[in-house]
Amino acid sequence: MAKKKYTDVLKKNAMLIVLVLVYVFFTVSTNGQMFQAMNFNALITQNAYVFVLATGMLMCMLTGGNIDLSCGAFVCFLGSIGGILMSVKGLNVGVSIILMLLIGIVYGCVLGYLIAYVNIPPWIATLAGFLAFRGWGTALLSANSTTGSISLAAQKAFLGIFSGKLFSTPINQLNIVCMAAGVIACVIVVVTSFMSRANKVKKGYEAESMGALLIKMVLAVAVIMLFSYKLAMAGGIPTVLIWVIVIVLIYNFITSKTTLGRYFYTIGGNAEATRLSGVDTKLIMFLAYLNMAVLTVITTYIVTARFQAANSTAGTNYEMDAIAACVVGGVSAYGGAGSVFGMVVGATLIGVINLGMSLMGVDANWQKIVKGGVLLAAVVFDILAAKKSSTK
Repeated sequence: MAKKKYTDVLKKNAMLIVLVLVYVFFTVSTNGQMFQAMNFNALITQNAYVFVLATGMLMCMLTGGNIDLSCGAFVCFLGSIGGILMSVKGLNVGVSIILMLLIGIVYGCVLGYLIAYVNIPPWIATLAGFLAFRGWGTALLSANSTTGSISLAAQKAFLGIFSGKLFSTPINQLNIVCMAAGVIACVIVVVTSFMSRANKVKKGYEAESMGALLIKMVLAVAVIMLFSYKLAMAGGIPTVLIWVIVIVLIYNFITSKTTLGRYFYTIGGNAEATRLSGVDTKLIMFLAYLNMAVLTVITTYIVTARFQAANSTAGTNYEMDAIAACVVGGVSAYGGAGSVFGMVVGATLIGVINLGMSLMGVDANWQKIVKGGVLLAAVVFDILAAKKSSTK
């Protein structure tokens, strides 16, 4: 029995273990560069788009393995719109942000309607966007700039909101606010975890042992405080980290605590049975793609602010990284299974691979090969695990 429990724990946390091993590998391979404070900061700032887009992709995939191939190209298109509004037309930053959001909502409504009510297969509808928006965004940039890129360096308010730092301090000077935030985060994680276990025990549900919970909490606190210390030495809390945390927490609550969140899972498990039970499955599908568009807008803000410019290369292969993060994080390619926590692990693994190979100077083509291999291995593992469970 103990051996079975041990095996179940390893299987349940397989990707988390892989993440640790991959991080250790890159730390050794880069002579410790991966462990430097600035690279902890880079892991967040350079890969925030993966977390945000993967959150939206998670909701699409839950409905039956559906994906959005247009999100990367839409980042390019919407970024060009933002650059033109703020830098070429001189429009107010706040107004520009709202207009970009409205464009994203309109696109999400059109895409959601075509998929949910016209019954166009999601990969075809979004493939059209993948082709159109990249060309449209590049054409807009070419028409409004001789270099094919529009600088946003003068838009300090926009950059501060989406790529700045809270309570910024000099590099290598301990940021007390950042450390305090880490302590608060640890307290929240520990308290909520113990309350969750106590609630399960009270209701008679299966709950992990107190020993296992204590070990998990010690590890969680250690990781949070290490991350807080590294960010504290890197100049403070990146504003983009706040965006990522807020989005992840909101969607974790939606998927685990709300009826609407449960509908996404049930549609992916059996769409016809869900429809017959009285759930408006078309509306849920519509909301999945509207939600994806809104999160793509937020990704555009983050990416454009990080580059400090709108350019035609923004968003390249972002949809692939988002899909890979979900699949690697345990989201079923067939729908109906997956979690926000798993997606975060998958997105972090993709981010570590991106950063680690960049520090090693690995050719971009080989980086794609490695990520493709990781994605395939994750799918094979998911299928084999499902077959093994069904034979028991």
